[in-house]
Amino acid sequence: MSDTILAGAPARQASQPSAQTPRPVLGNALILAMAATTGLAVANIYYNQPMLGLIETSMPSGLTALVPTVTQLGYALGLFLLVPLGDRIERRGLIVLQFLLLAVALVLAAVAPTPALLLGASLVLGALATVAQQIVPFAAHLAPAERSGAVIGKVMAGLLCGILLSRTLAGFVAEHAGWRAMFWLGVPLALIAAAILRAMLPTSRAKGDHHGEGPRYAQLLASLWHLWRRHRALRLATLTQGLLFAAFSAFWSILALRLAQVGQGAGVAGLFGVIGAVGILAAPMAGHVADRRGPHATIVVGVALMVVAWIIAMTFSGVAGLALACVVLDLAVQSALISHQHIVYALDQGARARLNTLFMGGMFLLGAAGSALAALAWHGAAWTGVSVLGLALGVGAGLVNWLARRPQEA
Repeated sequence: MSDTILAGAPARQASQPSAQTPRPVLGNALILAMAATTGLAVANIYYNQPMLGLIETSMPSGLTALVPTVTQLGYALGLFLLVPLGDRIERRGLIVLQFLLLAVALVLAAVAPTPALLLGASLVLGALATVAQQIVPFAAHLAPAERSGAVIGKVMAGLLCGILLSRTLAGFVAEHAGWRAMFWLGVPLALIAAAILRAMLPTSRAKGDHHGEGPRYAQLLASLWHLWRRHRALRLATLTQGLLFAAFSAFWSILALRLAQVGQGAGVAGLFGVIGAVGILAAPMAGHVADRRGPHATIVVGVALMVVAWIIAMTFSGVAGLALACVVLDLAVQSALISHQHIVYALDQGARARLNTLFMGGMFLLGAAGSALAALAWHGAAWTGVSVLGLALGVGAGLVNWLARRPQEA
C-alpha cells in the first residue's frame, strides 16, 4: 500500500462513499447511546480531580498530586497507540473490548495500595478511556455529510456531560464512601456501556480491511507523520484547541485545592460540574452553526470566552466568581472543540481515526502540560499564578487562531 493511501487521500476523493459499504442509518436512539457511552468513557479520567485532596490525605506523598497529570498523559498515550486501530479493524468489537479492559483498569485503581501503583493504574486507565475517541469519529463516519456537525455536537454533548458530571459524582461518592468507592462504581458503568454498544452499534470495517488487506498497525502509526505534514489546518486546529484545553485543565486540576483553601470540600468541588454543565448547551448549537455557516465564527467566540473566563477568575476568585468563570470557561472550550472537529474530520474521510488521534492527542498532551504548569503556578504564586497562566494560554490560542485564518493552503 502506498504512502498516499496510508496518509489519506485528498478530501474531495475521500468524501465519496463506497458503493459496497452503504452508510447505516443513524437514528436518534443510536446517537443517544453513543453520546451517553462517550460520556461514561471520558468520565474516568476526571474522577480523580475532586477527590485529589482525599487521595493525598490517605496516601501522604508528593506523587499523589501527579495523579491527574499522569491520567491525562495516559489518555494522550492511548490516543496515539490505540485510536489509530479504528482505521484498521472492526470498530464495534474494538470499542466493546476497550470498555471491558477499562473495567479491569478501574479495579486496579480501586485496589492500588501505594501512590506509585495508583499512578500506574491511572496511566493505564487514561489510555483505555480513549474508547471515547473511538466513538466520536465513528459517529462522524455514520452521519450524512450535511448533518455531520450536528451529530458530532450531540455526541460531544455527551462527552461534556461525562467530563463535568463525573466531578459531581466523584465528589459526592468520595465524600460519603471514600475515593476508592468511586473507582469501584466505575466498573459496572464500563460494563454497561460495553453491553449497550455491543447491542446497538453496526459492524464497521475500514475500507480494504474486509479481507485483511488494510494497512498494518506499524503502517498506520507511520502514516500519522504524513497526515500531520499534509494538513496545515490540522496542525493549527490542534495547537489552538490544545492551548484552550490547557487553560481548561489548569482551572479544573487546581479547583479542588483552591476550594479547600477557602474551606470547601470535595462535595462542593463536585458541584462545580453541575454549574459548568451549562456548557453542554454549546455543543449542539456549535455543531449546527458549523454545518450552516462554517466553523470559524464559533472558534473566535470560544477563544474570546476563554480570555473572559480567566479575567473573571482572576478578578473575582471567591466561590461565586469561580462558579461564573467555570460556566464561561466550559462554554469556551466546548464551542471551539466542536468547530475544530468539524474542520479536522472533513479533511479525509478514510483517515478519520488517525486525524482524531493527532488532534485529540495533541490536545490532551497540552492539557496535561496545562495541569502540570498549574501545579507549579499554584505552589509558586497560589491562585493568582494559576489565573495568569490560564489567561496567557487563552491569549496564545487567540494568536494561533489568527494564524489559522490567514489564507494559506491547508
